[in-house]
Amino acid sequence: MPVLTRTLNLTWFLLASIFSGSVIADTSIVVQSTTSTANSGLYDALLPLFKERTGITVNVVAVGTGQAIKNAMNGDADVLLVHAKSAEEKFVAEGYGVERFDLMYNDFVIVGPTHDPAGLAGGRSASAAFEKIASHQALFVSRGDNSGTHKKEQALWRNTNIDAQSASGSWYRETGSGMGATLNAAAGMGAYTLTDRGTWISFKNKASLAVMVEGDRDLFNQYGVMLVNPAKHPRVKAKEGQQFIDWLTGPEGQQAINDYQLGSQQLFFANAKR
Repeated sequence: MPVLTRTLNLTWFLLASIFSGSVIADTSIVVQSTTSTANSGLYDALLPLFKERTGITVNVVAVGTGQAIKNAMNGDADVLLVHAKSAEEKFVAEGYGVERFDLMYNDFVIVGPTHDPAGLAGGRSASAAFEKIASHQALFVSRGDNSGTHKKEQALWRNTNIDAQSASGSWYRETGSGMGATLNAAAGMGAYTLTDRGTWISFKNKASLAVMVEGDRDLFNQYGVMLVNPAKHPRVKAKEGQQFIDWLTGPEGQQAINDYQLGSQQLFFANAKR
């Protein structure tokens, strides 16, 4: 068959395939997100459902909330999904995001070694627990990475008027790492730490660690989602990004969030208001 004929036949085949739907353009977006949502396995449950519905591939960059926000500010994202509400509202107010939506929540817990040197077990006050840790100079491991969890931990120390940072290197240790690595460090040292419940449930190397304090209103953990502003960064795929947000905050996405469980435990609770 002449080369020209083969070329024309291939061209007609590709055109016919496109119009018949057998070849679909690969559409993808980038979501800057927290390690907690990724490490918990939530995206493994949600993203295939979204792709099946829309054909859009979601590529997640999982880092601490502070780094995720910086990356989105630099235009390295289409959507931002994190858990530090005041920082998220600032992100939108400064024009980097279009609009912030509540998405889901869970809570933080204080975990520690079962021999419990500071006597925290069964407590319901995070501030009282931190005061006991400091007074006993019991080992505490901080993420120290400007993540949403680290921001919450810092707020809890401020509530006690204790400068834990001044004890850095003694009883207060900083990993500069994600939640999984910090939990591993706490398990290895026999130390206390603050973790989101989703990561705790999915964490395999609990060793002698156990939940010491939970149920305090100050441990509430809200997640938000927002579109990166295309007026600030023209490369943002605004249409596809908004589709993802609309799906997450709509009935199907909210149900999928509520349905996600590990070991019969629900990790996140949908609470979008739209």
